[in-house]
Order: sequence, then structure tokens, then C-alpha cells
Amino acid sequence: MTRLNTEFARLYGAPDTHLPADPVKAMVLELARPGDWSVLATVWRAVQSELELPAPAIAISGRDGLQLWFSVAQPVRSSEAADFLAALRQQYLAAVPDSRVGLYPSHAALAAGNAAPARTVPAVDAHTGYWSAFVSADLASVFGEEPWLDIPPNRDQQADILSRISPITPPQWQEALVRLDAVPHKEESSAAAVAVTLAAPLGPVADMQAQSAKAFLVRVMNDPSVAMRDRIEAAKALLPYER
Repeated sequence: MTRLNTEFARLYGAPDTHLPADPVKAMVLELARPGDWSVLATVWRAVQSELELPAPAIAISGRDGLQLWFSVAQPVRSSEAADFLAALRQQYLAAVPDSRVGLYPSHAALAAGNAAPARTVPAVDAHTGYWSAFVSADLASVFGEEPWLDIPPNRDQQADILSRISPITPPQWQEALVRLDAVPHKEESSAAAVAVTLAAPLGPVADMQAQSAKAFLVRVMNDPSVAMRDRIEAAKALLPYER
């Protein structure tokens, strides 16, 4: 295995034409048509300064976009990854038209049953003949008008770029979800949603009152049918039990 493959596998899983769709270690947010780094850079900076996450890798798509590649130390469900990307998009790119934003994975693709996994970088684009590649933050703006390479990138240099990227640890991941969930929701407040969730049965349960508070909260947190913001509230309520 080459250095590049080793670094890619460390962050995103085994390199392939397409990455696995579920569970995922890689999450990709793309801004295209055009790939404006000045806009995408706001996300890149914010995830570090506001969410206190490691800097995501930056890639040029080989076609018309710039991408942020997020890595998690432990794979997460594709639906949870889609929640994370959708929250990032709502928080930092709400003014950008949907036609310019790509999320991999996305809720729309998952609901349609044809989730398009992220393509491995670097790779040649079959439509343009250009190459995708990881780039350093100080060079990302150079590729705003032409987010591609005419020739394959140097694999050792690609490995060097990825070697400086750290995956998101489980505690960092959970804290980031909490912080993103703090954004006001149009439907209802998180507190109200949790109240509804706690009052309603979560599937076939013989006697909810017989369960301990901790067991009940664990059930809420792990139930994929419960809204992510409510599961996060349950996780927060469980924190005292972990001390």
C-alpha cells in the first residue's frame, strides 16, 4: 500500500472508485458552479473556530467544484452524517442556492435509496478528463475558476497533505452535533421536541415506567426514528451518568 493509500484509509476508509455508503468515515461538502473558495472558506474556518473540530481536507473536484472532506475516527451512520452536513449547510451556506451545494451523503439521496457516495480523491473525472486532488488551504483560492489539474497530482504530495489532517474524535463529533443543534429550528424548540419525545412511546415497550431514567435516555439516544436534535438532548442528559 502506498503512502497516499495509507493516509486516505486512515481518514476515510479503503480507497476505491466510490467510498462505502453506510456506515461512513468520510463526509463531503461541495460548492460548485462555481467553486468559490471565499465562500467555502467560511465553513472551513467556522468548523475550527466555532465547532472546535479539526480542519477538514480541501479538494478540487476535477470538474467545477471545491470540496471539504470531513473524517471521523469511528464510522457513523449515513443518516447521522447527512444530519451533520445538512446542519453545516443551513448554518453557514443558507444563502447559497441548492443547485450549487453538494452533500455526500445527503438526506435526499438516502430517502431516494440511491445515495451517491463520494468519489475517491485523487481521480480523473470521466466527463472532463481533469483530475481531482487535495490541496493546501493557502492554494485553494487559486483553483476557484479552474478546480482541477490537467495531469495526475504527485501522490507523495497528496499523502503529505492528508498526513496533516486529523479525524474527528467521538467526543468532538457529539459536541459538534450539539452546537449545530443550537441553531433555532423553524418547527419547534429543541426543548419542546424533547418533551414530546419523552411523553410518547418509542415503539413496542411493555412498561416504560419500569425502565430506569438512564435506560430510557439511552433508548431515545439510540433510536434512529427519533429526531436527531432530540437524540442529542438525550445524550446531553446522559452526561452526568458517564462521570
